Amino acid sequence: MARVTVEDCVEKVPNRFELVLFAAQRARGLSRGEEVTLDRDDDKNPVIALREIAEGTVDVKKLELDLIGSLGRAPEPEPADEEVMDLIPTDQNIFGLQDISAEEEAASLPVEGEDIAPEDLEAAIEAELAGRPARR
Repeated sequence: MARVTVEDCVEKVPNRFELVLFAAQRARGLSRGEEVTLDRDDDKNPVIALREIAEGTVDVKKLELDLIGSLGRAPEPEPADEEVMDLIPTDQNIFGLQDISAEEEAASLPVEGEDIAPEDLEAAIEAELAGRPARR
């Protein structure tokens, strides 16, 4: 295809600065994998973006909205006060867990290779869950 010129694009986007922003936004979209609306002709993404704008195969209004959205920043979350942190439930508040030592916990775990009867396993599970509210 013949070389694209700024004059071809200015008919669609009169402001040259906006044209550069829109073409850059479209070129970034092409590099992210968006669909090319013209034949590539071994052109790079910025040239393809300008050709698409010049021929009107892309919606300039959509490019503007995409550009505005990409420039917007989400507000940073405010730090939580100590009072708020006190209200946030912990595992112990939710499940009523008791503090047990690592030795007690290790002693209650089955030994690898040890066979456990299904009845013993069910009894161990019931004993472990006794007194705790059911998880949803």
